[in-house]
Amino acid sequence: MILRPRAGRRERCGFFSFVACGSSKVRLAILIATALAACARTAMAQEVEEREGEWKNGIPPGSIASSLPNNGDPGGMRKWLSERGLTYSFVLTSEGHADVAGGMRQGAVFQGKLETIVRADLEKMFGLKGLSFFTNSFVIHNTGGIRRDYIGSFNTIANIEALATTRLSELWLEQKFFNDTFSVRFGQLAADAEFFIADYSVWLMTSDWPSITAQDLPSGGPAYPLATPGVRLRYDPNKQFSFLLALFDGDPSGPGPEDPQIKNRYGLNFRVTDPPLLMGEAQYRYNQDKDATGLAGIWRVGFWHHFGEFDSQRFDQNGLSLANPLSSGIPARLRGADGIYGVVDHQIYRPKGGDKDSGINVFARVGATTPDRNQVELYVDGGITFSGMLPGRPDDKFGATFLYSQISRDAAALDRDMIAFGIPQPIGDYELNLAFAYQAQIVPGWTLQPAFHYVIHPGGHIPDPNSTIPGAAIKDAAVLSLRSVITY
Repeated sequence: MILRPRAGRRERCGFFSFVACGSSKVRLAILIATALAACARTAMAQEVEEREGEWKNGIPPGSIASSLPNNGDPGGMRKWLSERGLTYSFVLTSEGHADVAGGMRQGAVFQGKLETIVRADLEKMFGLKGLSFFTNSFVIHNTGGIRRDYIGSFNTIANIEALATTRLSELWLEQKFFNDTFSVRFGQLAADAEFFIADYSVWLMTSDWPSITAQDLPSGGPAYPLATPGVRLRYDPNKQFSFLLALFDGDPSGPGPEDPQIKNRYGLNFRVTDPPLLMGEAQYRYNQDKDATGLAGIWRVGFWHHFGEFDSQRFDQNGLSLANPLSSGIPARLRGADGIYGVVDHQIYRPKGGDKDSGINVFARVGATTPDRNQVELYVDGGITFSGMLPGRPDDKFGATFLYSQISRDAAALDRDMIAFGIPQPIGDYELNLAFAYQAQIVPGWTLQPAFHYVIHPGGHIPDPNSTIPGAAIKDAAVLSLRSVITY
């Protein structure tokens, strides 16, 4: 029901061979980043140490272990492993969703995800200075997907929704240089772990890899629940600035009509022959320190370029509309796909003594890409959150957000062509989601989050597969949700 562009059929350059046969500009950018790192200052080293110090005795920040006897480590094994460089954690997310009006049909689902995270400081363990290891995996279970099976939308309602399976996610090594100001991360990576993120939105269940990349990149791109082999460079000259450049295999699952999550069911495909995906991002942050008194914030600008081939959203190989009965039905193939994006996180009220996450905060993300080869050409989301604003509830949060995806003008033109040739259907325009959520801390490490979602034009105004009226679109939908998150 939701179309995705396919990976290139004529693969002139795979992931590992890209540097040899690919763009000289990309190679130059990597060389410049390496040269800059050689003259980097040491300001970031202290910040990294402070961040690592949040894991006390092997316990991650905000863990329910702090609410358990003996910090949930009665035998002391977790502390013993941590002192030797090995830490681990578990995050159990459970949630229920009910479509109470509209959509394709009404009903409820239960879904959950158990994430296992393992980190190893290989300098502590084996004396390999600056080298670390990370892996995480998911056990995903559900009785259906609220978005896939009931609403028919593509904007995120619940960011853990995925097909039930056990799968490997990320698996990488990271080497740091020059007093931790420059790092190289390589292995199986997920782009949504570092790129295109709004920090103030991450606690919301709608916070996710944006629809413009999830819909337009092959297999949805390297993002939950899929990851793919890649290399990421990061340069942190000081506390204010960061620069990231990453090269991923361009298709986590590979070409074909099946659902990408079925084609790569266990996260073990490790594909390296597809045309690559290049992403870059620059970040500027301010007033992030605990003792800062000014309003905190982060600005991000970034880009992506996929080197594969993509289907035209309107025309066949002969230049005819795909709706034309004389068309071959084979879309024209277009080389490459580009996009740009920007992200803003800004604190508009910081209570006295509050940190960068306290008070009232706003966030926004916007992304744009070319309309002739992409289903979504413009994406915008944003919102406002309130943290620690209720008397006696310093750890509670509440907020409101919206997500807007605009169908590309070429895809909408094809809908008009279909109507002109006698096939009744709605004309694609946009999908708009509105959401309101409250997160209550039950005990440290356990939160509950009730939420309400309203989805306008699910799927961008597409036909309702269950309607008996020709050309009828899926109705706007209302969804009630409740999420539980336990971190150990």
